Amino acid sequence: MSEQSVYTPPKVWTWDESSGGRFANINRPVAGATHQKDLPVGKHPLQLHSLATPNGVKVTIMLEELLAIGKTGAEYDAYLINIGEGEQFSSGFVDINPNSKIPAMLDRSTEPPTRIFESAAILIYLAEKFGAFYPQEPSARAECLSWVMWQMGSAPYLGGGFGHFYAYAPEKWEYPINRYTMEVKRQLDVLDQNLAGRTYMCGEEYNIADMAIYPWYGALVLHRLYEGGEFLDVDSYENVVRWAKMIDERPAVKRGRRVNRAWGDEDKQVRERHDASDLD
Repeated sequence: MSEQSVYTPPKVWTWDESSGGRFANINRPVAGATHQKDLPVGKHPLQLHSLATPNGVKVTIMLEELLAIGKTGAEYDAYLINIGEGEQFSSGFVDINPNSKIPAMLDRSTEPPTRIFESAAILIYLAEKFGAFYPQEPSARAECLSWVMWQMGSAPYLGGGFGHFYAYAPEKWEYPINRYTMEVKRQLDVLDQNLAGRTYMCGEEYNIADMAIYPWYGALVLHRLYEGGEFLDVDSYENVVRWAKMIDERPAVKRGRRVNRAWGDEDKQVRERHDASDLD
């Protein structure tokens, strides 16, 4: 490491708005709304405000899976939140998620309406509300929740760690890339060993643990995330690849991946979803 590249932290950190990186224009060290704007309200009790990032896709997959098994009460309106434009900092969005992160949901079937934020919390809320994709036996439920929480604790190392320094940082630095690559490969090995003797994450039944993990780690091993698949040698995790391909073929998963998508091929984009016909 050259002397010029050594960083000495100041005694007290101050915000440098010109710090760079892909998301520098929306990152800030304070919370709360930056502008006044009400959220739109659709015709269904479930109102989702999101974007088709891995965290957003978890919820739209769950909703589409619920509809696929006949849970008509899971009909929903999905509105796009463009995080690149800072729409997550509107007063309306902050009212339902003070953390200003997608996804966020409002359930207007309750009085007063119930707000739910954090993707795992939404998955659990919907699973309990509709009695589906969620084990009832205590030990099986504990296993499911353990994997859901594993994903919530692990994915920041994949996204904010590996993804940021490998794909988005203004410069490539060896130390953080090596540090987070090592951790992501360890996580992939955890998944691979677990799936060596199981069809799905928790055994032989598909549930919210699979829905939580697939959008991140399934996308990674299917070479859709950060263009880092070859670098991470993801094809060597054969059990994870098998599991990801199987889930990828589910019709509800295919639909869920399109909702609130605002990039890529136009035929794969459904910026807003208000009815099943929007996905035709």
